[in-house]
Amino acid sequence: MMNASFHLHRLSSTQPSSSLLPKPFIQRSPPANLLPIGRRRSSTLKFQGKQKCLLSIRASIIDDVKRVKTSKENASTAKAVIRATDPGLLSNLLGNTLLLELVSADIDSATGLEKETIKGYAKKVKTENDEVIYESEFKVPAGFGEVGAILVQNELYKEMFLNNIVLDGLPNGLINFNCSSWVHSKFDSSIKRIFFSNKSYLPNDTPTGLKKLRETDLENLRGNGKGERKKFDRIYDYDTYNDLGDPDSSSDDLARPVLGSKIHPYPRRCRTGRPLSKKDPLSETRSISVYVPRDETFEDVKVSTFGISTLKSVLHAFLPTLEVILLNPKLGFPHFTEIDTLFKEGVPVPKDKNFFQLLLPRLVKTVTDGGDEALLFESPEMMERDKFSWFRDEEFSRQTLAGLNPYSLELVTEWPLKSKLDPEIYGSPESLITTELVQREIRGVMTIDEALKQKKMFILDYHDLLLPYVSKVREIEGTTLYGSRTLFFLTMEGTLEPIAIELTRPPVGDKPQWKQVFTPGWDGTSCWLWRLAKAHVCAHDSGYHQLVIHWLRTHCCTEPYIIAANRQLSAMHPIYRLLHPHFRYTMEINALARESLINAGGIIESCFSPGKYAIELSSAAYEQLWRFDMEALPADLIRRGMAVEDPTAEHGLKLSIEDYPFANDGLILWDAIKQWVRDYVNHYYPDSSLVESDKELQDWWTEVRTKGHADKKDEPWWPVLKTPEDLVNVLTTIIWVAAGHHAAVNFGQYVYAGYFPNRPTIARTNMPTEDPVDDEYKNFLHKPEFALLKCFPSKIQATTVMAVLDVLSGHSPDEEYLGDQTEPSWAENPVIKAAFEQFNGRLKELEGIIDERNTNLSLKNRTGAGVVPYELLKPFSKPGVTGMGVPNSISI
Repeated sequence: MMNASFHLHRLSSTQPSSSLLPKPFIQRSPPANLLPIGRRRSSTLKFQGKQKCLLSIRASIIDDVKRVKTSKENASTAKAVIRATDPGLLSNLLGNTLLLELVSADIDSATGLEKETIKGYAKKVKTENDEVIYESEFKVPAGFGEVGAILVQNELYKEMFLNNIVLDGLPNGLINFNCSSWVHSKFDSSIKRIFFSNKSYLPNDTPTGLKKLRETDLENLRGNGKGERKKFDRIYDYDTYNDLGDPDSSSDDLARPVLGSKIHPYPRRCRTGRPLSKKDPLSETRSISVYVPRDETFEDVKVSTFGISTLKSVLHAFLPTLEVILLNPKLGFPHFTEIDTLFKEGVPVPKDKNFFQLLLPRLVKTVTDGGDEALLFESPEMMERDKFSWFRDEEFSRQTLAGLNPYSLELVTEWPLKSKLDPEIYGSPESLITTELVQREIRGVMTIDEALKQKKMFILDYHDLLLPYVSKVREIEGTTLYGSRTLFFLTMEGTLEPIAIELTRPPVGDKPQWKQVFTPGWDGTSCWLWRLAKAHVCAHDSGYHQLVIHWLRTHCCTEPYIIAANRQLSAMHPIYRLLHPHFRYTMEINALARESLINAGGIIESCFSPGKYAIELSSAAYEQLWRFDMEALPADLIRRGMAVEDPTAEHGLKLSIEDYPFANDGLILWDAIKQWVRDYVNHYYPDSSLVESDKELQDWWTEVRTKGHADKKDEPWWPVLKTPEDLVNVLTTIIWVAAGHHAAVNFGQYVYAGYFPNRPTIARTNMPTEDPVDDEYKNFLHKPEFALLKCFPSKIQATTVMAVLDVLSGHSPDEEYLGDQTEPSWAENPVIKAAFEQFNGRLKELEGIIDERNTNLSLKNRTGAGVVPYELLKPFSKPGVTGMGVPNSISI
């Protein structure tokens, strides 16, 4: 048996670029009969084929295993029982499957070194149903001390999925090791995996026998920053977004700028190490699959990746077929009734593509007696309740408070409205929305000064962000763009009334600046111009929602937190274990987004404003608008003027609009998260000095700022971690973004945008009044409905987005919801377990509050005739597209 210190040296010096030391990605409880504290998971991981193994290593506490005899003088004999899916004939031939080594938490008092590990092989005993039973036996000396970690080496030629290890019969009683991790074959890497027990330790409290192992684990997870990552690697490192374009493509139109620099600031993503482009040495070449650390991807688990695997099917197989079916990419819908056929008759699918019904049963259905299949969309709830609600100004306004993007509406605090862009480049900065126009539209109920003082004026302002892109976007065939401002007035009923839309085109070539204000008119021409102007604003809002509110502020900005946590926080650190459930699948879904959604020529560029400049615009938004301290829900509301601090008000805030469903529900959820985090943090950091002295914690937060968000590392607004309350605020913000923020802007996508006239993703034609002398204006006057249909997305754009949103809006069958299931390490700590149960109780109360609010007809912004009730922040949901449910993490 080798000395533990020698073993540590071998771990750290062998194949450093392929090190696979542990940081289990999804933590799941052992079965209820093995775990004395906590609940059993309601779902079970299932696998395709026989290549991946699910193992539960358990000690001698089942009926057919003899009880272990222990004494202070004699060694203990422990027997581990291992349950696995059948790995195939190869394992039977080899006999041994896993080499296990028990690691003592103590050091040898005589030498001051780590104690020698105790080894045992796991061998197959029998098969029960779909499981193969393995056993391993250990002789543990009386003075060995508590087992604090287990080293695991996979003796097979293929990887295994290790679920948990439970040791029993030792002097210190039952010990749980939650693994939930892929264990690579020793033929891929000789480095042994390390799994720590479920006890959490701050760095300074680490048992002496585990200190070096804790450090080695983190060193190997960081890697050396060299080489191309392999599929089995578990290395976390940073890189810029230099893989969105394809400079080496035969098409010259697929090169894109690198995001993550002074010119284009951006968060960092996980490094893959792929070769650099030949034409652009700053860009990385693209590949069929994108590396993420092995435990961040579970593509072979049928149930766990229902959403992700379905999305891959849509992106890689179905959409290319759809392009062939629809042929002409420019073809639009000639009549509104043809849009309705998407929900009644569908788009025929070629007979040789019948396998799509198996892959996409919700989208592809058999529609005739002859067995023909079609892409047949489910009617969105909004369309089911009121097919014409999208046409109404009330619904247009209501959705700024209770729709898919409740994050953009702002209080008007300055008057008159004025652009901050350079007038030499973009033309006159003064808005044409004048005092006289506003007072006319609000019918003289008050002066503009009174309206501002009483907080009655609100705005969707995409003017300065979009205007720099207008000229470039208009060079792209089949699309257009304006800078836009949309002004709303708060009525006595507490609802919003849209009163003006201003669209602006900067000087282009020899054409001067053009701008025009549109208002809800009382004649046919002005009414249809108003509807067209709303379509443009909806396209702006759709693009901003998808690129900034959704992708940038949740998916993209969260990835650095995940990378830094795995590099700097040990798997046994209590803060790692708190954050871990909120990072599930995020890196995998982000990699898929870089592969097919936000890449050059991908779904976002093809179907959303502002086309090929979409991701570049999100970089501009990151530079101008993103600050970590403003990502907290209360801070976001205050920044937008939607709330002010008020110690006497509920949640400490007074809302500018009392009936603001997103904020009303969100603040309850925010407070529940914060109380849970405070209880957790105060347990592990009873003294303020412990936060500052926690080196792993400080290194994590420093790396988030200096590496993960390197382009903003010198900003003065970054929070510092000096007290437990500082830590509570940071952690609550991260969990809110991953759970509440993402749920609010993701799971209603099909509900509100499934019927695309409600939220067109792109505007294809200019306003008829921009050049009123041409034929388009004449056509508009002759048939304004056709002008609106021409402005909407094309058939291929609309159906592509609808198919993708249908998948993105759904919950997988094994979705893990916020506050629903306890983690193993929490369940074993009575204080944390009790705090979590209180958290769960608060979330169940929120469910009831939301249900009650949705029956209150005085809350006109969340319920009423034909109105979709606001349920996006209801914590729990059944599988599928439900328009509710707050998962732990950004998992789709």
